[in-house]
Amino acid sequence: MDLVDGNFELREIQKLHGHTDRVWSLAWNPATGTGDIPPVFASCSGDKTVRIWEQSSSSRSWDCKAVLEETHTRTVRSCAWSTSGKLLATASFDATTAIWENIGGDFECVSTLEGHENEVKSVSWNASGSLLATCSRDKSVWIWEVMPGNEFECASVLQGHTQDVKMVKWHPTMDILFSCSYDNTIKVWAEDGDGDWCCVQTLGESNNGHTSTVWALSFNAEGDKMVTCSDDLTLKIWETDVGRMVSGDDRTTWSHVCTLSGYHDRTIFSVDWSREGIIASGAADDAIRFFVESKDGLVEDPIFIFLKLNLV
Repeated sequence: MDLVDGNFELREIQKLHGHTDRVWSLAWNPATGTGDIPPVFASCSGDKTVRIWEQSSSSRSWDCKAVLEETHTRTVRSCAWSTSGKLLATASFDATTAIWENIGGDFECVSTLEGHENEVKSVSWNASGSLLATCSRDKSVWIWEVMPGNEFECASVLQGHTQDVKMVKWHPTMDILFSCSYDNTIKVWAEDGDGDWCCVQTLGESNNGHTSTVWALSFNAEGDKMVTCSDDLTLKIWETDVGRMVSGDDRTTWSHVCTLSGYHDRTIFSVDWSREGIIASGAADDAIRFFVESKDGLVEDPIFIFLKLNLV
């Protein structure tokens, strides 16, 4: 399918009601939506709850199957499923991260992670589900090791950022962690071989990075490109040599490819890169924009095209 030349529509299929305050984050369960397993996603909100939504196989409508409540005492800011889809992690402004498991059809909080001094802003599982990362307004990033019996042990506390850390995200295939912050930078973290985690690269203004708060990041399916979004009204594309990363070459770095500017006129809070290659960005200007990489073989450097989609 040629996304650049195609004529596409985005059609609203259903509006879901239930939360009584703003919805902060959504997360698809990666173990659903294939074969006979209906798709499932989680939503978290300022109303201190998490809702589990499932699509009916017969009517195709979405229904709320569970409300996870009375655990967090403040806004639930972020949620993420483990790769297996068995565990759901939720991060809250109450400075805790809760781990939920579906047991006999009911979701139970099986562990509560404490340690951050204040609001936990984001949570992310690594590809194997053996590590969990959290970040906070306290400027720190915590890495948790998953132990038997749903126990979690803090493996490292990363202190490189100088301001509020907005998001953490694991690389899709390797145990390399990325964090973005109010200090205008993205930091890349890796384990040094002796069990210690350290910052191996900082992407900032000095290497064509953002000039204001970096709110979010996302990877393409192959893991060799990354998109970031910022308060500076831009999206930036970064790339690396995944082959060298896999071989363990510690000189592998991420470099700036291009900057997408002029598409939003207020802070860009969210960005996601789909498995089909579409980048979607959402901003405070109430707009969602879509981009795709041009596959023009005559052009050596990647070019990203703005997609004009009809909203129905």
